[in-house]
Amino acid sequence: MKKTILLIFFFGYFSTNAQSKNIDLQIFTFPEVEKLQQQNPKPIVVFIYTDWCNICYGMKNKTFKNERIISFLNDHFYFVNLNAEGKNNITFLGKTFVYKPSGTKSGMHELAKELGSINGQISYPTTTILNSDFEIDAQVNGYINSNKMSIVLKKYLK
Repeated sequence: MKKTILLIFFFGYFSTNAQSKNIDLQIFTFPEVEKLQQQNPKPIVVFIYTDWCNICYGMKNKTFKNERIISFLNDHFYFVNLNAEGKNNITFLGKTFVYKPSGTKSGMHELAKELGSINGQISYPTTTILNSDFEIDAQVNGYINSNKMSIVLKKYLK
């Protein structure tokens, strides 16, 4: 009986330790990215979303939970989440961006509009890539699955 319990314990121990360790996506703020760019310049991926957007939620829980995508983003980019309806002021590149209400319960953050607008329109989600000089190099709106995200990121680095 003791041997059986001991065997179960060892198999359980080794099987849980043999599983891969989950890695977390490193998420930065805009002020953090400004400081980091001075030490180690990298492109910046800005994920512009809203809390009510189901497609945004899907990307957060599928694309940005994919270990391949997480590793690639952590190694080659700085990643920033930007809630387009967030009410906190954001100081970035010497300018303070604020939330602009457009109705009783609606509005948009100025920085989301600045980084997410394509031809004057914004849709959610929008993924924007800034170069190390903080210039917009790429914008993709809509859902991006892990395979497409991998292609977009690798193509950008070439």
